[in-house]
Formats: sequence, C-alpha cells, structure tokens
Amino acid sequence: MPTLISEPIVLRTTLFLTLSGLVALPSQTHAQEEDPATQKVTVTARKAPVVRKLDKTVYNVADAPQAANGSAQDILQALPEVAVTADGQIAVKGNSRVTVLVDGKPTAMMAGSSEERAVALQTMSGADVAGIEVITNPSAAHDANGGAIVNIVLKRNRKPGAHAQVQGSASDHGLWNVGTSGDLTRNNISVHGSLALRHDGTRKFRQSKVDWNNPLSGQAGQTQQASSVFVHRVVDSAALGLDYAPNDRDTLSLSARHNERRSRPLFDVLNQDRTGAAASVFHRISEGPNQQADHSASLAYSRQGHGTALKAMVQRSETDALVDKSYRDVYVAPARATGYSRGATRSARRLTQATLDWTRRSANGAEYGQWGMGLDVQDKIDDLYNYQAAVDPATGAEAPDPVTTNGYAVTTTVSAAYLTDQIRRGPWEVLLGARLERMALRVHSGQDSVQDSAPARHWRAFNPSLHLKYAASGQAGLTLSHRRSLQMPDPRDLNPFTTYVDTYNLSRGNPGLAPQRVSAWEIGANTEGAHLSGDAGLFYRGSRDTVVDARSFEDGNVLVTSRQNGGQARSAGITGALEWTPDAKLRLGIDGGVYRAPALTAWRSMRMASRPASRRSAGPGQRAA
Repeated sequence: MPTLISEPIVLRTTLFLTLSGLVALPSQTHAQEEDPATQKVTVTARKAPVVRKLDKTVYNVADAPQAANGSAQDILQALPEVAVTADGQIAVKGNSRVTVLVDGKPTAMMAGSSEERAVALQTMSGADVAGIEVITNPSAAHDANGGAIVNIVLKRNRKPGAHAQVQGSASDHGLWNVGTSGDLTRNNISVHGSLALRHDGTRKFRQSKVDWNNPLSGQAGQTQQASSVFVHRVVDSAALGLDYAPNDRDTLSLSARHNERRSRPLFDVLNQDRTGAAASVFHRISEGPNQQADHSASLAYSRQGHGTALKAMVQRSETDALVDKSYRDVYVAPARATGYSRGATRSARRLTQATLDWTRRSANGAEYGQWGMGLDVQDKIDDLYNYQAAVDPATGAEAPDPVTTNGYAVTTTVSAAYLTDQIRRGPWEVLLGARLERMALRVHSGQDSVQDSAPARHWRAFNPSLHLKYAASGQAGLTLSHRRSLQMPDPRDLNPFTTYVDTYNLSRGNPGLAPQRVSAWEIGANTEGAHLSGDAGLFYRGSRDTVVDARSFEDGNVLVTSRQNGGQARSAGITGALEWTPDAKLRLGIDGGVYRAPALTAWRSMRMASRPASRRSAGPGQRAA
C-alpha cells in the first residue's frame, strides 16, 4: 500500500483584526430600572479542555494552538484518541472505520473516499471549529455504520448585537488565507455568515514496494514507486445562517454552506518494474487538474420545555469532484518513445437526510432518568465515472480503453428507529439503547440506469447498545460499552467494472457485496487529579461477512484485486493516555496503543474472465448520468 507523509508548514505569521458594534441589551436596560440594592453577577469561565461523558469524549479546541491558523485535520491529529494520515485515513483507537459528522449531521463531502475527506479536512479552517466529539462506541441514537464517530462542532456566536471580524495569515511556500465573518442579533432573529479564500497546500511523499508471485506459473517480480510533491490548493468558502426564536421554547434555523477547491498537483512518480532479469524504469508524470465542490442546506426546528426536547431536521448536501488522471510515461530503460494516456474520474454524491428526535427527562431524588426516541432516514446516491484512453502523440487522437472506461451509480437508503434510556443512580450511570434498521442497496451500471439496474437488495437488523459508568470517586471512574451495527459496503467496492492501477495491477469491484455485521466491546478506566490525568482502555471488535481482498492473476502476470465477503474477523487492542498540566497555560500529553488486526486475503487460483465493458461512450469532460 502506498505510504504518504505530510510535511508540516513552518514560518507562519498571522494578522488578526476584529471590528465589532454592540447594541443595547434589553436585560441591561431593565437592570438600570430595578432597585439599586439588587445586583446581578455574571460569572464567566473557560471551558474544560476535555470533558468525558458516558458515551463520548468532548475536546474543546477553540483555544488550541492548531485552531488559530491550522486546519480541521491539524486539530484532529493533536487529539489523543485519533490518528490521521496525510491521505485522509482516520482511525479512532485503532478502528479505521470512522464516520465524520459536522454539527452532528452527515455531509456528502465527508462521506466520500479518504482522499476526498482529506481534502475537506485540510481545507476546513481550524478557526471555525469549537470542539471535537469522539464517540468510540456509538449508542443506538447514532448511525454507527460499523465504526466510530468524530463530530466536528462549529463555532456559533449568537450574542445580542452586531459583530464582524476579518482574519488572515501567511506562511512559507506561498500559502495564505483571508476570511471575514459576522453576525447580527436583534430581538428574536439572528443572521450570521462568513466568506473565506485560502491558498494552502501539503507536501506529500509517496513510496510503495510490491513483491508479487504468480502461484500458477511460478513467475515472480517486484514493482517500486516513489514520488514527492507539494500540492497547492485554492479554496473559497461561504456560509449563511438564519435563526428565528418566536419565544423561549421554539427555534427555527436555516443554514447553507458552499466550499470549492482547485489544485494542479505535479506528480513525478519513478516506477521500477522487475520481472526476473528484465527491468523497466520510467517516470510517470501527471499534472491534474483536480477540483471538488460541496454544497449543503438544512432546515431545523427545536422545542424545549417541561423536561422535554423535540428536534427535527431536513438536510440536503451534494459533492462533485474531478480527478484528472492523465499522464505521460517517460522511459529510461529500455529507451522508447514517450507514452501518453488520458484519464479522469468524476464522482457525484447526493445525500438527503431527515431526522426526528424526542427526549424526556425525569428526576426522583438521587435518581436521574432520560428517555429518548427518534427516526432517521437517509438516501444517498454515489455516481462514479471512469475514463481511460491511450493518446496518439502524433495526432492527439484518443482510443478509449473498453475495460477501464465505465460508469455506475450506487443508491443506498437507510431507515431507522431507535429508543434509548439513560439512568443515573448513585455512582452508577447506564445508557441502554436499541436500534431497528432497514437498508436497501441498488447498483446501476451502463448508460441506461433503468435497464441496467440490478434488483434492489434489502437487509434488516436489530442492534442493541449498552454504556455503563461507575464513578469510583470524584476523580476516577470505570466504563463499559457494547454496540452492534451493520457496516455498508464502500460504493467504490461495488464497482462492477475494472479500474486501472498500473500495468501489472488491476482493481475490480464486486456489486454483490453484503454488509458486514460488526460487534464491539470496550472497557476503560480514567482518573483526574489537580495536575495529572490519565486513562487506559481495552477493546475487542469482531465482524461476520467480513469484506476481504480477493486476488487472482490474468494474462500471466497481471494481478487483479477484487473484494468479497469472507468469514469472520477479529481485532483487539490496548490504549492509554497521560496528560500533565503544571499550570493553566501549559499542557503536556502522551498517548499510544497496541493493536492486533490480522489481514484477510482470499486467493482464487482460477483465471478470471474480464467483465463486459460499459456501453458508455462519453468523453472525459462529460459527467456520468
């Protein structure tokens, strides 16, 4: 697998300017009319940097150094429970199946491939982030999808009056950003918005080494690749929101966001292919362009009062991306004419979600309880199109490859109803949950999405959850959690066609993949002192119908990698973190873990026939239907 390493950016300088105007507060006016003997005291305090709740850990990062001029990815990389690579792979306590939410809601830009999510995180300003919620074992109230959840909570400034700020920064490599935001709150209406333009980038090193062996012919060889590039991106973003509160109980909110990213990465990848005594050395050079645009809009309603809370939300988000894979091969050994190839991958994702959540709180002496129930409906369409063609250097004519030029779409619908019950009695606190889910999956291939659609497949599941906490003292506690869930296949793994990797490696999807059934257990202990705090945990995860690599050879030495459901998988690990806070301005911490997750691969000895090519004949600039 390729390895990418991100080089940090240094020599950063920052310019920050804030402009604000305040209107008179009604409460202040009333205070002047009251009895002078009556005094009002306002107490303000900084939020604790880490808050551990029954089912999640909340990191308040508004004052973190990474938030001032960094990105959302920089903030995630600094959290003890989260590991993030330069190519967007996120793992929480060793679990690489992570769902990223923004303000508690899934978005199309965070639901794509790791590369798309990496770009989204790298270009989301850290100054907009108020906190990060890490949910290692989600309760039944969340769509776990077989893994952990990272929720990015954005800042909200709803103080009465009018406020505006302009912020900018600059660093080496020609990177800079400038943005402005403001809000206006009067009476029961609040309007807020922001505009930003960023020129950012990341240095990436890519290196891979693959030793292959054909079990049929006994032929062996090795393929090596290496490259280094600094990827510059231009990012523009805008957001607008409106909150209307007709009374103290009801709130209606409307919000919309836009993000667009463009880059032209110059990749020069050195390839060395060795088969026996023969060797081939060449440079594969590509220049993009790559681009991605995200749009989202949501309408939310909430009502609170008499110990109950009702929340309803409808959201629509879209992402369109283009990755230009055109390249030229400059051969070193053996010497031959430069080869040219035209290629592109377009993807479009549409996510529509509606949720309804109701909670009721009750208290009886030292006992505390809260019931919750809700509905969650999601409809997602992933539309992907791959184009690959050889180019005649003399005429520029393109000859599309019928095997690797294809298009398909995946429609996924999830409907769920859940029930939770949280109880606190003395030092004990327990959260029980149950989630009933119905999932439908359909793969469309070819130009005619109706004629070429496979029948929809359906799954139903009843998934319980348990979270238990015992407060041994005011500074120490023990936790236990369990969750079952279904993990839907990645849309890219459902590709019914073949995609090109390199001369000796092809990737082929499997539209017949079924969801994995995942079960997870966690046991943890934590303690907090005046200046020293720490935690340790043990986890175990198991899955049935596990999706594994299925590999075979075609045409002698062409390795074909596909996916299939195959048996059971288990993983386990131990994690720990220690933090020392000698004073309010200095925090030092260390964290780590040991994980064991055996890799599963199925080898098929028979020769696989090539799948039929798509009937599409659209050019690289056209979008798949």
